[in-house]
Amino acid sequence: MLHKIKKSAEFLQKETNYNPEVGIILGTGLGGLVNEIKIEYSISYKDIPNFPLSTVEGHTGRLIFGILGEKQVIAMQGRFHFYEGYTMEKVTFPVRVMKLLGIKNLIVSNASGGVNPDYEVGDLMILSDHINLIPNPLIGQNITELGARFPDMSDAYCPTLIAKVEAIAKANNIPVRKGVYIALTGPTLETPAEYKHMRIIGGDTVGMSTAPEVIVARHMDIPCFAMSVITDLGVAGKIKKVTHEEIQAVSEIAEPKLTLIIKELITNI
Repeated sequence: MLHKIKKSAEFLQKETNYNPEVGIILGTGLGGLVNEIKIEYSISYKDIPNFPLSTVEGHTGRLIFGILGEKQVIAMQGRFHFYEGYTMEKVTFPVRVMKLLGIKNLIVSNASGGVNPDYEVGDLMILSDHINLIPNPLIGQNITELGARFPDMSDAYCPTLIAKVEAIAKANNIPVRKGVYIALTGPTLETPAEYKHMRIIGGDTVGMSTAPEVIVARHMDIPCFAMSVITDLGVAGKIKKVTHEEIQAVSEIAEPKLTLIIKELITNI
């Protein structure tokens, strides 16, 4: 695997001569951030050696290199999921490549279903922690050059970055929640009994991404920040049938607030 990671990184370095400081996974709710980036290079995933291809509607499938907040950034416009049939190695492969390119922080967004009864559709939640119920991406032979066999996850989400975002949100009068995200395989949305189970075991939201990328980033000692857009509710009495299109529509409404927060965070890292 290391050979493939290095080959992808060497290709991108040759194409861009970039040493990005911040890696961004433009998940649901953060697609508009690309409009804030002064784009210098845009490379399709299909042109990058060893890169998987995004198959989900709304995930464009290209790497963006540019300037945001006076910093060089690399942004994934389209992520990969276990439910697409990819191995966990493939799902998290881009994070490995971004590390070799030089990123010092990773920022992630996602759509999630709220199981905390205090949450409402459209809320933004800072991830303070996660419970990963997707196969761990570090299972298998460890590559010591990338990280330790048994990485510590007591600070999966960087307290310093969280504090910065809380201050940014307060200064801009943007209400934010803070809670625990549970990562599930998908692609089905959860049953009422599953939602109840997720709440009982300590979750505030549930989704199908983020935790694997963060695990791999922390394996390589990259500080992480992640934020969820609450797009539907898994609370008794509030559960409704929901489509992918409806989830995207809610995310688009929340997008300006999330974009402002992340832009200011990158400026102040």
